[in-house]
Amino acid sequence: MSAEALQVAKVYRQLLRAVKKHVAKEDRARHFKEYVTEEFRNNSKLSDPSSIQQKIKLAHNYTFLLNSVHHHQELLFSYNIAVDRSDEMKKVLGKSAASVGLQLPEVYQP
Repeated sequence: MSAEALQVAKVYRQLLRAVKKHVAKEDRARHFKEYVTEEFRNNSKLSDPSSIQQKIKLAHNYTFLLNSVHHHQELLFSYNIAVDRSDEMKKVLGKSAASVGLQLPEVYQP
């Protein structure tokens, strides 16, 4: 494998990991991962080195954006800034329940 192919594989893995962690946590958001996979497959036949580097840089920048936005949101939650706190409260309650060996019940949503 060439150095360029290793770089593409590394960026691809990082991007899929970030999408899975921050965007497509649930099954209904699976199309984000499918889109990333499809884009990498469609661009696998590129032969121009400058366009390949441009696509790699774009994927790397998007990965950095996803991770940074998620980190920023976590910081806002930790500083108690007025943002949607429902997910944060679920996380805190889940940790509290887990510390005493319990699990939170699943909420019924019709």
